[in-house]
Amino acid sequence: MTTDLDELNALIRERSAFVDRIENELEKVIVGQKMLIERLMTGLLTGGHVLIQGVPGLAKTLTVSSLADCINLDFQRIQFTPDLLPADLIGTMVFDQKDREFVPRKGPVFTNVLLADEINRAPAKVQSALLEAMQEKQVTIGETSYELPEPFLVLATQNPIEQEGTYPLPEAQVDRFMLKTQVGYPTKDEERTIMERMTQSTDPIELDQVAEPRQLLEAQETIRDVYIDDKLKDYILDIIFATRNPGDYGLSELDDFIEYGASPRASIYLNLTARAHAFIQRRGYVQPEDIKAVAHDVLRHRVILTYVAEAEEYTSERIIDRILETIEVP
Repeated sequence: MTTDLDELNALIRERSAFVDRIENELEKVIVGQKMLIERLMTGLLTGGHVLIQGVPGLAKTLTVSSLADCINLDFQRIQFTPDLLPADLIGTMVFDQKDREFVPRKGPVFTNVLLADEINRAPAKVQSALLEAMQEKQVTIGETSYELPEPFLVLATQNPIEQEGTYPLPEAQVDRFMLKTQVGYPTKDEERTIMERMTQSTDPIELDQVAEPRQLLEAQETIRDVYIDDKLKDYILDIIFATRNPGDYGLSELDDFIEYGASPRASIYLNLTARAHAFIQRRGYVQPEDIKAVAHDVLRHRVILTYVAEAEEYTSERIIDRILETIEVP
């Protein structure tokens, strides 16, 4: 086993080298936001979609587009608006005057990285069309289904402070996102750097392509081989089940605050993202710290609160904190 693990560690060091190159390249245009970059990399490395929540002006869109540029991926951005139609996203059939027949015109969803800006501004039909593509990795136009390219990743943003004219995603649809990442304000030093950088030069910064899609697909395969001990699998299950039956884990005070616990997708995604976190750290095995590092992003949109919790301003963040504090680490 030791020999196998040594070989796996060597393979991971080789196949994860491009992660450092990407992070160094992004530093040319992005100041701070290390957590956001790491979570976006986690989504890319696992093939999982990411929902990014933060107020305007925090470089969410710039980070996503820059990441796509670094990996030589096709990138499309859609600004979601209330008048958007499903056909604007997935495409439609158009009449070819020359051949006198209907032919498919593929929409912007046929790309590697799709940025759905302010996803909660589009009506339910558009949201459903996108989420179907996320789940099935294919789109039906007319009577024909078309496979989406590999890799395919949806990175969606939403603004938490403005709800007028929005269509909040139902919980079942939010559950399709592997991670929900909160983007915070920069520090004072970071903001000074941003201010100076953006007011001194108007020349766009060119990013080099430092990785290929092939390397990303190889990394996705390698992550599936990252070792996770059975005790850590039980640890993951304890965390998930504590969101459903907190009283069974000495957390009876949370009973009044949790309407619904995390779905089975949570245990799958917590396992996968912990492996990806270990991969980014150049390790061939998962540690408890890997699970804790990604737990909030996997669970914050899967723990549904009661009215009592909302009335007492008890957030899902606090619930996850309590569970991680209480569940014994193996």
